[in-house]
Amino acid sequence: MLRPGSFGLVLPGLLLAMLLAALDQTVMTPALPSVAGDLGGLDQMPAVITAYLVAATVVMPVHGKLGDRFGRKPAMLAAVAVFVTGAALCGLATSMPQLIVFRVIQGAGGGGLIIGAQAVIGELVSPRERGRYLGLFGAAYAVAVVGGPLVGGFFVDQLSWRWIFAIHPPLGLLAFAVLAWSLRLPAPAARPPVDCAGALALATAVVGVVLFGQTGSPGWLVCALAGTAVWLVTTRYAADPILPLRLFGEPAFAIPVGISVLIGFALFGTLTYMPAFLRIASGATATQAGLVVTTLMLGVLTSSVVSGRLITRTGHYKVFPVVGTAVAACGLALLALLAPTAGPAAIGAVMLLTGLGVGLVMQVMVLATQNAVEHRDLGTATSSVTFFRQIGASAGVAVTGALVTAGGAHDPAAFGGSLRTAFAVMAPLLGVAFLLALALPARPLRTTAHVRRTP
Repeated sequence: MLRPGSFGLVLPGLLLAMLLAALDQTVMTPALPSVAGDLGGLDQMPAVITAYLVAATVVMPVHGKLGDRFGRKPAMLAAVAVFVTGAALCGLATSMPQLIVFRVIQGAGGGGLIIGAQAVIGELVSPRERGRYLGLFGAAYAVAVVGGPLVGGFFVDQLSWRWIFAIHPPLGLLAFAVLAWSLRLPAPAARPPVDCAGALALATAVVGVVLFGQTGSPGWLVCALAGTAVWLVTTRYAADPILPLRLFGEPAFAIPVGISVLIGFALFGTLTYMPAFLRIASGATATQAGLVVTTLMLGVLTSSVVSGRLITRTGHYKVFPVVGTAVAACGLALLALLAPTAGPAAIGAVMLLTGLGVGLVMQVMVLATQNAVEHRDLGTATSSVTFFRQIGASAGVAVTGALVTAGGAHDPAAFGGSLRTAFAVMAPLLGVAFLLALALPARPLRTTAHVRRTP
């Protein structure tokens, strides 16, 4: 019988929280035309997605640090509450600017859910055993992120885009109740002051990077550079920096961060616009477009679970990101080379190949960093990998949108040609990720957890 503190009940609660947060990164993509038709603001469609991604990205290092300072449980429950509130408000939005503001609130909660779930596992499970659970988290992340277009397309075709947000409050409240009852972790012994200046500087840099990629405005580039410069200054003098520079001197931390940026850029740049490509260039329905994209989910799901179990069994992890980055790079290259008349079957096969590669990389990067740092840096290390992957994702969405716009995509043929150009740009970036994976240190995985858990 499960009881408070039981890991058998904590794990489903964490997986549900991860599922909710990741789902909202892509569930809106097939609904954007309907949202614009209902609320107006056709030119603001990309901001509906970007607002969530940027907010989630900005909050990640903050949530990781707050978990280190105040404890994982209160930080996790606060994230669930913010996420549910944002979702409920989005469903009631009456204008496009209002929806964008509410998406920022929801993203602030979603970023905390992703980091909190992974950090709690980092507390309760040893790195050697963690591969099995990170595989499950990778699978849940893949199901949500890639299954999002399918869910969104179904609601748009059958009901209304507002129903997308109606599913979040009941599931979020369930996750809150499960975690409030089952999660038992000791309070942190030390509570250094929060680096507020560093957090604001990082937030400024992230917003500047994403909006520069989306608009090309030099002003946003200046904003990004200024935020980065201020962060570099604050991290030298803060008692407990929001993102310590000393961690970047550790190759087992710095290399996974670099790989995560590139994977996020390529994955989300592809995912965000693939449903629109299938609908506009191929005339598919929203649901049909979602079904094609789910082949990527199948690949990520399969390779995440299999690689996680093999890591736990063998204690070795380096081979998986090496193979995964190579396979994913080949997949995106093939996607760029497909003929304009390629059917859903051909696109689905290439997406499956890409997903198999991505699934071998994402969660292994979290494992490698958690294994490399001390307990005091667990939340920071966990948040950093996902934070930089989200920066890559936000930039990938923005840059892909800019390439589509620059290509003069006013008709189906031009739109398809612009997206193939974007895919051609992404494939070499994953080639760089492959080279970084070759340089990743292969450290022995620790066999002890930070916190003793109840089975």
